[in-house]
Amino acid sequence: MIKDKGLKRKVGVFGLSANIINIIIGSGIFVLPAIVASYLGASSIIAYLFCGLLTAMIMLCFAEAGSKVTNTGGPYTYIETAFGDYAGFVGGFFAVGSNLFADAAVSNASVNVIASAYPIFENGLPRFIFLFILFYGLVYINVIGLKQGIGLVKFNTIIKLIPLLLLIAIGFKDVSLSNLYFQELPSFKTLGETSLILFFAFQGCETGIIVGGEVVNPKRTIPKAILISITTVMAVYILIQTVAQGVLGDTLPNFTAAPLAETAKVVFGNFGYLLLIIGAVVSMFGYMSGTILNSPRIVYALARDNVIPIAALSRIHKSFATPHIAIIVYATIGFVLAISGSFEQLAVIASSSMLILYLGVALSVMKLSKSDIDYKGGFKIPGGWTVPIIAIAIIIYFLSSLSVNEIIGTGLFIVALTLIFFVMKFIKKKAA
Repeated sequence: MIKDKGLKRKVGVFGLSANIINIIIGSGIFVLPAIVASYLGASSIIAYLFCGLLTAMIMLCFAEAGSKVTNTGGPYTYIETAFGDYAGFVGGFFAVGSNLFADAAVSNASVNVIASAYPIFENGLPRFIFLFILFYGLVYINVIGLKQGIGLVKFNTIIKLIPLLLLIAIGFKDVSLSNLYFQELPSFKTLGETSLILFFAFQGCETGIIVGGEVVNPKRTIPKAILISITTVMAVYILIQTVAQGVLGDTLPNFTAAPLAETAKVVFGNFGYLLLIIGAVVSMFGYMSGTILNSPRIVYALARDNVIPIAALSRIHKSFATPHIAIIVYATIGFVLAISGSFEQLAVIASSSMLILYLGVALSVMKLSKSDIDYKGGFKIPGGWTVPIIAIAIIIYFLSSLSVNEIIGTGLFIVALTLIFFVMKFIKKKAA
């Protein structure tokens, strides 16, 4: 593993916590309550508790790995350190690929919401210009400095939480306890199916900690930020579901497009509906600001370790101390995917790739614990291998729920990456 050179450690506990929360709480929470209620009704709260607990197991693995391997690169760096170049190459491309496809989807979703009010943005040049300004405006902010990039993330995190917290605080006055009453527990099968959907709403920690090489005192900051983030996300999700279910009751599943906006209409009137629609757009923008800050640093890390043999991608700007070329290249690919819409055909790979990454990180924790290297001062999960083994079992359970086409698509992607890796290795040997 090659150490970062030129990057500066400026991100503290608040900045890293905001970074993780900003990525996790994306647009999903603005539609999830209706989807979950359609499966479980008033017992929806159990799915949030169940899924939150499962996610916490996986995040504990990230906390231990992140406190031991403190370079920039997040899950890619943990896997590469534990298992070497090949595993790092596959893991890195899964991380970059899934994030790119998600960025394309979220950026299109944000322009679609605006187009619903201003149809001029539906197609053609106005849509192109909107997406161009979105991607390259964020490129500019993140190239000129980490302080500016993380500052925008902090601001977005606070702004996106305000409408949600207002809805929680004021919405309880309109909650009917009868809407929260359920007579029997959901079946394990139904709970599992619902948790599989919810699991993706809890994703994002792996992206938020990519900036590990720029975190102050990472051995303490990373575990603390992960704990704060997952606790905050769980509390917000559970309270939001409770208010939405308590206010709308059995009608909640009918509002699949904007359940929180409909809840806010009851609580605040028409102003509330507008507030939550704006909140959804801000939340999507917040996600985009976070991913353009974090995801290019995987590209930088892959080049830094010569896994991608393009030295330019590992350059650090002399004045701004940011991986400027990696940021520009990553955002450009994301922009092209966003305007072409081709990401839809590859959404299958994006959805399963994070599960494979999580599997790699959980296995990395076990491998690093047997390493000859002494990781003094790092966070250690209580109970030894118990939590990583539970996390691995959870991930395998989720992977087993994928369709045959999803499994085949993911397998073919791994085969393609394997061929590319060994061709590149052969070319490197010939050139040496």
